[in-house]
Amino acid sequence: TFPDDSSRHGGRVRGFPHERGNWATHVYLPYSAEEEFLELLELLVAHARAHVPSLAAMEEFHLSLSQCVVLRYHWIDPFVRSLREHLASFHRFFCVADQVKVYTNQNKTRTFIGLEVSAGHFQLLELVSEVDRVLEEFDLPTFYKDPSFHISLAWCVGDLSGRLEGQCLRELQDIVDGFEDSAHLLRVQWEQIRCKSGNKYFSFPLR
Repeated sequence: TFPDDSSRHGGRVRGFPHERGNWATHVYLPYSAEEEFLELLELLVAHARAHVPSLAAMEEFHLSLSQCVVLRYHWIDPFVRSLREHLASFHRFFCVADQVKVYTNQNKTRTFIGLEVSAGHFQLLELVSEVDRVLEEFDLPTFYKDPSFHISLAWCVGDLSGRLEGQCLRELQDIVDGFEDSAHLLRVQWEQIRCKSGNKYFSFPLR
């Protein structure tokens, strides 16, 4: 396989080499951003860029229920079937994502600003435990222990968490707390779970 050319995807470096027949797979809750959310995002990113100019806003938003794992092509259908069985009984639920936090990925090649969940943790843990069971069936790594559930808002290359934590983080939290109707805006109702495998998407509606 060829080494990953990071210039092709905005300087991001894949955590694992892409090989034929290996499908990067991720289970998550998709979040469809309303106009007000995008306005808040714009304010936050503009403010944070004073500290980290290379920060870029995310283009799509989600809350992860799994790490990014590698599935063989012929495992995709059985994996999705098993997910469907394990997730069939779950109902729609709300959570509140209103705490600004700074994250880095495991190998510290990227830094993220996210909104951490402050309510709804229990239901998310229940979903993760079912997704973990499916991952274990396929000998894949399960989710992080004691996860910090969050919706990523913006990212940059490298570990720049030191520049964003402290003063900058407090100012970003003040922007969120002071944003008009933020309590309503950041109370999210989840309606479906999604699994992306390579270029394929599978949806699992919550009841």
